[in-house]
Amino acid sequence: MKIAIGCDHAGVAMKNEIIPVLDGLKIEWEDFGTKDEESVDYPDFGEKVSSAVSTGKVDRGILICGTGIGMSIVANKFPGVRAALCQEDYSAKMSRLHNNANMLVLPGRVIEIGTAIDIVKTWFTTDFEGGRHQKRLDKITAIEKKLKLK
Repeated sequence: MKIAIGCDHAGVAMKNEIIPVLDGLKIEWEDFGTKDEESVDYPDFGEKVSSAVSTGKVDRGILICGTGIGMSIVANKFPGVRAALCQEDYSAKMSRLHNNANMLVLPGRVIEIGTAIDIVKTWFTTDFEGGRHQKRLDKITAIEKKLKLK
C-alpha cells in the first residue's frame, strides 16, 4: 500500500510524529508537504494529496490541519475520495469498516499525538466490511457521476 500525506503549518508536528508510525506499519508514503510551521494555505496541500488519491496514484491519504475541517472540505471535493475527519478511535474504525474511507483527516490542534497515533494504527488495520455497506458507497459514486455531468 502506498499513501500520500500532507498538512498545513498547523499539522507539521503531528505529521512528523505519524511518519515513523507508518514506517512501523510497513506503509510506503510520500510527503506532499508542508515542511515547516510557516503559514501556508491548507487548500494547496489538500489538493495535492486528494488529487493523488482521486487519480489512483496512491491508495489512501492522510491530511492534517488545525481542526481538520478545512482539509475535509477540500478532500471531499475530489471524485472517489471519501475523507473522514477522526478525533477518536471509534470513528477511525467505523470510517474504514462501514465507509471504506480512503482519506484520513486529523485535527493537529485538537487532539494529542498519542490519540492521533492510535487513530492511524486503527485506520490502517481495519478493513472494509463490504456487504450492505457497499450498496451505500455505490450510491455515493452514483451521486458523484450525476453531479459531474452538470
